[in-house]
Amino acid sequence: MKFLLYGANGYTGQLIIRFAAEYGLTPVLAGRTAAKIEPLAKKYGLDFRIFDLADAQKTDNVLREVPVVLHVAGPFKYTARPMIDACLRTGTHYLDITGEIEVFEMAAALDDKARQAGIMLMPGTGFDVVPTDCMAVYLKNKLPDATHLRLAFADLGGGVSHGTALTMAENLGEGSYVRENGQLKKVPMGHKTLEIPYGEKKIFCMTIPWGDLATAWRSTGIPNIETYVATPPAQYKMVKRMNWFNWLLRTEWARNLARKRVNARPGGPSDEKRERAKSVVWGEVRNAKGDTRQALLVTPQGYTVTAHASLIIARKVLEGNAPVGYQTPAMAYGADLILEVPDTRREDLD
Repeated sequence: MKFLLYGANGYTGQLIIRFAAEYGLTPVLAGRTAAKIEPLAKKYGLDFRIFDLADAQKTDNVLREVPVVLHVAGPFKYTARPMIDACLRTGTHYLDITGEIEVFEMAAALDDKARQAGIMLMPGTGFDVVPTDCMAVYLKNKLPDATHLRLAFADLGGGVSHGTALTMAENLGEGSYVRENGQLKKVPMGHKTLEIPYGEKKIFCMTIPWGDLATAWRSTGIPNIETYVATPPAQYKMVKRMNWFNWLLRTEWARNLARKRVNARPGGPSDEKRERAKSVVWGEVRNAKGDTRQALLVTPQGYTVTAHASLIIARKVLEGNAPVGYQTPAMAYGADLILEVPDTRREDLD
């Protein structure tokens, strides 16, 4: 079963290529630059296509050849809309691995158009946001009248890929968000903290603008949502100081400096480091009476989860399991979707 993998030369794209055979899938590799895509295609014996998303006609011609595209070329605030528009024109199901709130909000606003086109739009098929979306729906099912949701995650021993770091650079100085009474509300980065349990330890976390502020709202209807990431306390203090300089961090000068530093780094964690690492996802819901439910997920490292989860979802789509319209992973496939990722376990904490 074939699907189009756009951005195949990136760190995550190459992981997906390597894991695809486990799922009986054959990616058609695609990207903007032949010099990056063609050697990969030859190495793995795969077909390839070269096109720029700015060329709508060429994009449409390629998408008409495949039933689904898995888009892994970020930053998605620049690349998602042209690919989604092409999918709407050509009747091609759309998947991507974004974690960017604005992309989820944009895709959700296209729900009617996707239904009319008979396609599924599902951004966030990777670590952003499969584990957290599944956690949100799992906890909502345990406490159906929940009014508040907190989600946190920690990468234990992994690292950040080039693409993720570049997206972070593009959003320097933008602050953070929470969802309050159903509305996105701007707040400073790291405006709240908490400690999540993991074995005998507690992991320090701070608030960040994670994609679940958009997706969990739609998959659960819970109106008050906060999202957190594990961070060393010293780094949290630095983030708090940096909030005073958001005006400077938003300048092109600062972002160009950050881009240069990202481009000088390795593409992502080594296989050895990635395979040793784990990720932890914690969630808590609360209702108006003060009742709570908590649970914990332990998964492989985030990039491993992204590759497996994206391929699991792509296979479901290719098998005909693709509810039309805008979908989050757990809306379409349920809270247990994450348990299909190898070496993943979930436990209740109450």
